[in-house]
Amino acid sequence: MSAPVTSYPRKQLERTTSSSSSSSSSTLLVNMTPTTESLSELQKQVFTHISNHESSELRTLLASNKMKIDFVDENGMSPLQHACYKGNKEIVQMLLDQGADVNACQHEHAYTALHFAALSGNAELCHLLMSHGAKLTATNSVGRTPAQMAAFVGNHNCVATINNYIPKADIDYYIKPQGLQTEPMIPPHLADSLHKFIMQVNVHPVRVAMSLQRCTGLLDHLPKVLKVLESMRHREMTRGTDTNEIMAFKYHYLSCIVSELIKCQKRLEARKAEKINEKLADEEKGKTDPVEFFIRLLLKCSRSDGLPEYQEALLREIVREFPFRESMIFRQMVATLAGTDPPSAVSVISAAINGQRGFNDNQVICMTCGEEKATKKCSKCKAVQYCDRECQRLHWFLHKKECARVSPSCITANPKVTDTDKVDIANAVKNEIGNLTIQ
Repeated sequence: MSAPVTSYPRKQLERTTSSSSSSSSSTLLVNMTPTTESLSELQKQVFTHISNHESSELRTLLASNKMKIDFVDENGMSPLQHACYKGNKEIVQMLLDQGADVNACQHEHAYTALHFAALSGNAELCHLLMSHGAKLTATNSVGRTPAQMAAFVGNHNCVATINNYIPKADIDYYIKPQGLQTEPMIPPHLADSLHKFIMQVNVHPVRVAMSLQRCTGLLDHLPKVLKVLESMRHREMTRGTDTNEIMAFKYHYLSCIVSELIKCQKRLEARKAEKINEKLADEEKGKTDPVEFFIRLLLKCSRSDGLPEYQEALLREIVREFPFRESMIFRQMVATLAGTDPPSAVSVISAAINGQRGFNDNQVICMTCGEEKATKKCSKCKAVQYCDRECQRLHWFLHKKECARVSPSCITANPKVTDTDKVDIANAVKNEIGNLTIQ
């Protein structure tokens, strides 16, 4: 597995670029129009169709002519690299189906297809290339990976997509007995669910807990999921030069959330065994669901500062428990959290995994799970936003008191004026008129 990275400061990247051998990065992408002097007429048509986003014409051309699709122009760019630079997923899929090599690179500045896809800003295209084996650690002539270049130009969705990607084969390893094992570490039917769970981009603990519930079968096999995640963390940190610290920490983070959820399950089971919760009120029955019980703990805020104290303490402890203390990601997170005015632990962890953003883009996030572009508002107060009805329901136990205070319905826009008020107003106006002096 490859090693995605977080964003690099603009000044640092500019210094590195300016010290490269003969060309600066400002000239790397200037000439993207293929130079076709040495190409056959058929090959020129391929480049023309790609440049003009003519997918239907290209499909017809490829269907009627058999050709190797990995030829390059005089700049060393293949049709696949041009299609990736254009951000055209349909054409890229077409070229991959024709046998294009996703890692072939003769570009004069060593930009791979994934580099160009990351620069295009098309996160789905990046995922497509990675699912076909694109190398995440390939570097260009200034030593930058696709994720670093995406971060440099502000394509944060591409950074997050690349950083969170793992090959399905890494999961399939655990659905077969290894060595002296008599059974696999996880049942084969859970492989797809576990792969989806690990690749999630939103790492807010509430969203992670909700994903466990939504990924079929995982909630019924939490101990096995925990063991697999711990094993993946260890394997990732022992890959030598291919070690991916970011994914290793993500495995650790997810395993700790799963472990905490297992504790909640046992806690509720103990309550049930002691018959403590036999007379629960109807509105409290949700607390017997371990996921919802855990989410309530995460969301509950301190009375003193209004911050989610359990969530903050848990996430800080997760960072401290990362066993690979010499890793760069551990040192960076600890240094940030130990500052005089540190950001929230969830924001530090999210930045470590998905990449540090240079700006927030004024994103509106869900009050419950931190999902971006939350478009649903509380219908009563219009003051908070959620990504869906389920998040609103989970947050209601906290929001209902605040909602009553800020609800527009509590403030009458056009108060009714009584007859007594009318008389008082009329008398006041007469008095004011009588006091006027004409000069």
